[in-house]
Amino acid sequence: MKLTETTFQDGTPVDGYGPGFFRIGGQRYEGAVLVLPGQVAAWGGYEDTAPLIAAAGDVDVILVGTGAMMTHLPPAFRSALEQAGIGVEQMASEQACRTYNVLLGEGRRVALALLPA
Repeated sequence: MKLTETTFQDGTPVDGYGPGFFRIGGQRYEGAVLVLPGQVAAWGGYEDTAPLIAAAGDVDVILVGTGAMMTHLPPAFRSALEQAGIGVEQMASEQACRTYNVLLGEGRRVALALLPA
């Protein structure tokens, strides 16, 4: 079997995660975090849609990690993003991290909003 290392030219990959934290681009972040093109920052949760909407021209889909288990997104949160023309997919945070890395490795225009497990 031949293994090929994935390069992430257009974004910052998630390196790891654990209870209450994420490791992104070699840095450890506690609590909720956003991974947008060219930026990793703390996130205020579902009420904090402004930075996601501001990224509408740079991303096609935002993966939302809802914590340890997949839960429904608040309708107002989903609606705000969809009205801005952004696709939204929710899943448990661990799955969101893995899916984000795969899509990022494919060169897709993707962002990540994560709640800790």
